[in-house]
Amino acid sequence: MRKLLFLTMIALLSAGTISAQSGVLRNAQRALNSNDLNEARTLIQQVIAHPETADSPAAWKLKGDIGNKAFDNERTKEMLGQQANQKVMFDGLFESYAPYIKADSLGELPDARGRVRNPVRRDISGILRANHPFYINGGIFYNDQGNYSKAADFFEIYWNIPTLPMFEGAREGFVLDSTYQTIKYYAIITTLQAEDHRRAVAMLNRIANEPFIENSVFTESDVYELLASTYLQIGDSARYLEVLQTGVTKFPTNEFFVKNLINEFIMSGQTEKAMNYIDQAIAAAPSGACDLISVKGALLAESGDMESAIREYRRALTLDANCERALEALARQYIVQAQDLRESTMMLPRAEQVASDAKVLELYQTALPLLETLERTQKNRNATDSELNDAWMLLRNVYHNLSMLGVDKSAQLDAIERQLNITE
Repeated sequence: MRKLLFLTMIALLSAGTISAQSGVLRNAQRALNSNDLNEARTLIQQVIAHPETADSPAAWKLKGDIGNKAFDNERTKEMLGQQANQKVMFDGLFESYAPYIKADSLGELPDARGRVRNPVRRDISGILRANHPFYINGGIFYNDQGNYSKAADFFEIYWNIPTLPMFEGAREGFVLDSTYQTIKYYAIITTLQAEDHRRAVAMLNRIANEPFIENSVFTESDVYELLASTYLQIGDSARYLEVLQTGVTKFPTNEFFVKNLINEFIMSGQTEKAMNYIDQAIAAAPSGACDLISVKGALLAESGDMESAIREYRRALTLDANCERALEALARQYIVQAQDLRESTMMLPRAEQVASDAKVLELYQTALPLLETLERTQKNRNATDSELNDAWMLLRNVYHNLSMLGVDKSAQLDAIERQLNITE
């Protein structure tokens, strides 16, 4: 009997506690109805903090309603042409979202009989659908304030709402057009501005795995470029390389992926892989392969295969007669060959030196038009004196040696030395 009485007392106490919290919930609703939002917030916090009512869908919905009411109040002022408090408006909009999501998730829990009877979904889905566009405005507001993390929160909520379970099978009510795609991108950009790189990585992977909608702000390849750059920034070299390889596959003519991937292979000593990717990139876009072919030529020269290197530089110039890297690299090859040949014959009999000098002269004369074309190309694109300096130094070398070999280039030599501010 005493045990039965004890259990009965516990049941009565529990019922009394729930009843008390129900009363607080009703009071919170009355405060909301009378627009006393501070009182409503205080009361609802008491309800959701209590273990007996912490999982009440109605309580969490009311918490969301309070934020939504703050938003509606200021929004109404705006519509009437009155002065609205933008911060209060958007803070209310933000305040409503998380409680609504929690209320809906709690409403989806099955009852004791295994039935799901969500009492809050209809109202919440209607409110979120109506409020959806205003999360853009909230993101813009906080972006203008320089609060990039909060701006990202708003843009991400705008991104999230159409994907919520409550809208499964009913997403046709949302306009998922280029604007929707653009706001996803803004969510990522503001997250990067907030220097929350790991959150940005998660967003970038998410957007990459969703259908891409054409828009005027960014391209699909921009997403992968940002993802690669962000992995690099956080020091995840393995993921960086992985994204570069994906990028080369998806966007074979994109220079960012091609050049960075090739550079990664070169830096890691994988020259053969680098040249394979160069060949693939050249096949994909032969008309713009000046730099890539020049890089391949440099790799071949570094390996000691000068003949193949020269052949690649010549190929680059066939495709683009003004390819600066190929012009400079090829001219250097001829100058180095001339210098090496001259040094190797210095101790030979005079007759053999004369024969050698003819070949040296030919090499310098072959280098000269390449360097003159290089200088002209750089001047045509308004290169700075600093950029021109290397070409001028090479020209000085060639003019000097040609003059020493009986081809008078003294006037050109004087002009170049004036450019270089060299005085005897």
